[in-house]
Amino acid sequence: MLSTFIIALREGLEAALIVSILYAYLAKTHRTHLYKALWVGVAMAVSLSLGLGALLTFTSHEFSARTEPIFAGLTSIVAVALVTVMVFWMKRTARTMSRALHSKVEEAAGMGFMGVVMTAFFAVAREGLETALFIYSNFRTARTSFAPSAGLILGLSAAVLLSLMMYKKTLTFNIGTFFQVTGVALIIVAAGVLTHGIADLQSLNWIPGQSTFAWNLAGHLSPDSFLASILSGSIGFSIAMTWVQVGVWAAYLSATLFAYLTPAQKVSINATGR
Repeated sequence: MLSTFIIALREGLEAALIVSILYAYLAKTHRTHLYKALWVGVAMAVSLSLGLGALLTFTSHEFSARTEPIFAGLTSIVAVALVTVMVFWMKRTARTMSRALHSKVEEAAGMGFMGVVMTAFFAVAREGLETALFIYSNFRTARTSFAPSAGLILGLSAAVLLSLMMYKKTLTFNIGTFFQVTGVALIIVAAGVLTHGIADLQSLNWIPGQSTFAWNLAGHLSPDSFLASILSGSIGFSIAMTWVQVGVWAAYLSATLFAYLTPAQKVSINATGR
């Protein structure tokens, strides 16, 4: 539940902030007649994201016992790659996002209704498709769908509520700090998703070390227990993990967090070029 809540809150707030920036700019430039185009684009993006989630779920149920781990393992790795790229993208562009969106919607408004529809669609669809893929990969690690579903609903609801409160100026907080903290949390969740993807590929012997365990607590701890569920759903630790899984988890987490938390270096060049 915690991991899906974090994913939904972070990605949902990103999408909601994008919509609120576009909406506010249309209002500021007296283009209220294009509100409908904005919401049509948002609705199209949400529908596409829901469709991808449904497609992934349906497709995975139709696979054979051998094909399913291939699909699940590769999907998990692709999801982790996309989330990692987007976390760093947000870190780099957060300060200039409003200006960039204003420029895009100004250009789109000149093309009329469909221009604004497509601008809103592409701006929101990027977040929605990434979320659908990552949420699907995360759902697979849960023993039951109730807790992850609750986390998803609560996270999206909180994202919409926070965005509305910020838009109406009834709530203010440091959005940069929020995205940095949730970015760290997403990286931790992504490391866990990556370990499950590695396990799927190890079951096919695509990656060696399937029987070389760092620990195996199967005889001491039930996978359905509260502790096992929390560890699996948050940081990706299962009751049995191979050395390869632990090594990949540690390598990804340490390298990604170091790069994410290291401030960008400012390079200055004087008049002599030295």
